[in-house]
Amino acid sequence: MVIALALLGGVAEARTDRGLDRAGYAVFNDVAREVRRYVHYTIFDDVNVTVENGTVTLTGVVTMPFKKDDIGKRAARVAGVAAVRNLITVLPVSTFDDDLRYRTARAIYGNPNFWSYAAMVNPPIHIIVQGGRVTLSGTVATDVDRMLARSLASSLGALSVTNALKTDAEVREQLEAID
Repeated sequence: MVIALALLGGVAEARTDRGLDRAGYAVFNDVAREVRRYVHYTIFDDVNVTVENGTVTLTGVVTMPFKKDDIGKRAARVAGVAAVRNLITVLPVSTFDDDLRYRTARAIYGNPNFWSYAAMVNPPIHIIVQGGRVTLSGTVATDVDRMLARSLASSLGALSVTNALKTDAEVREQLEAID
């Protein structure tokens, strides 16, 4: 059985195990926890985990090469992991993209509607910028929050804004579909 979920704000970790392969689900949870606890994992990184028969596949993007390597090593140390396929992409260095990342983060997390998200240990909205194009990923509580985050990100001069945010309800539905 394949278990593939994005690291969406701890929702997967809180889910009960209903019909999923217990070993695969435990490995997924442990690897996801390792990624979230990695001190250099920020709102500007977005890593996804897939587990199949003890093989962990890491995908997504990070801002620095050492993060890709460190996350791969952390995943390999998890009990039950037979192999790690590290397909994480490292974003190219760009001062324009860095500036756009910080302006987008300030616009979203500085908005009073998102202060509760900003106060979380691992804020759930990830801001990925590559070549002046912004992608918002992660989870928000409501559709209104999703639309507001996109609106705030769209007003900063990005070439495009892709809103890949999911609501908590959508994530729950996705998890139930796996059963």
